Amino acid sequence: MNVVITGATRGIGRALTEKFASEGSHLAVCARTAADLKSLEKDLKERHPDCELMTMACDVGDKKQAKKFAAEVLRHMKAVDVLINNAGVFVAGQIHKEKESTLEQLMKINLYSAYYLSRLFCKGMIRQRRGHIFNICSTASIQAYPNGGSYGVTKFALLGLTRNLRLELAPFNIKVTAVIAGATWTSSWEGSLHPHHRFMKPQDLAQAIWNAYILGPQTVIEEIVMRPMEGDL
Repeated sequence: MNVVITGATRGIGRALTEKFASEGSHLAVCARTAADLKSLEKDLKERHPDCELMTMACDVGDKKQAKKFAAEVLRHMKAVDVLINNAGVFVAGQIHKEKESTLEQLMKINLYSAYYLSRLFCKGMIRQRRGHIFNICSTASIQAYPNGGSYGVTKFALLGLTRNLRLELAPFNIKVTAVIAGATWTSSWEGSLHPHHRFMKPQDLAQAIWNAYILGPQTVIEEIVMRPMEGDL
């Protein structure tokens, strides 16, 4: 099983990388910081010495870098079975107060990265008539928040992209799943005054995604909605 994960070195992406590695997957992952990727590679090799891992530092919100990453992946892997578009960034704010460039910056990483890579990798999935794309959305994709600002706009858009992809790719037996996640303990929440028990664990999301992946070919989980037990923050 060949799996591509973006934003793989922290939080949800790190948990996903570890989960799929533990299941014997061949992995191609990326993140923006080379040092974090080296640390991830070292840890995975120690825990899963048989895991085949390709890493590359890049900003997948940049079209040229996304294409370069995809080309490198396909040089190592004949085909991609699973694509997890996890790369994303959260910036709190309000549309009428935030910096003028906020929407453009968040669109690049939260939406365009998934758009670029889905287009690049789905071609091989169409040829082999199988595959699964997961887009890591947010409860901000289905509910506006007072301090959501442009982040909420981009996550609404990502859910729209996911739903359109599902319709387009279903005739080729390709599954597309939106992961609509509430507050999860990641670096985005560092410094938060909320107690840890108010957050979901990244490992729980990774397990849910794995469970959705291993279903039979006749079944697709279209959307996974997960929230902390005590509700949204």
